[in-house]
Amino acid sequence: MLVYLMAVAYILAGILHFVKPRMYMAIMPPYIPAPYAMVLLSGVAEVVVGVGLLFPATRHLAAWGLIALLVAVFPANLYMATSGKFHQFPAWALWARLPLQGLLIWWAWLYTK
Repeated sequence: MLVYLMAVAYILAGILHFVKPRMYMAIMPPYIPAPYAMVLLSGVAEVVVGVGLLFPATRHLAAWGLIALLVAVFPANLYMATSGKFHQFPAWALWARLPLQGLLIWWAWLYTK
């Protein structure tokens, strides 16, 4: 089932927030307060929803949590695409990431039922 792939992806992404926090801090829009704390908080959230997706009893709630998380981190993706600071990535990839968020939200929504 693809839900397990999703779960592992978010658990690993969440762990990366603690292993490479500078990478995540770089994409924080400047108006976000306490960027380091937000990186850690979003890392915890990704691990929690990832683990929640693994179990049928918590999958529904975890999927809704994931949707909320994806909406919450969208400003960072938008900042990456519009700030002009991320020349290491092709512009098309930064812009393509924005609608990808919609696809990820849809994928999570499939498990809200």
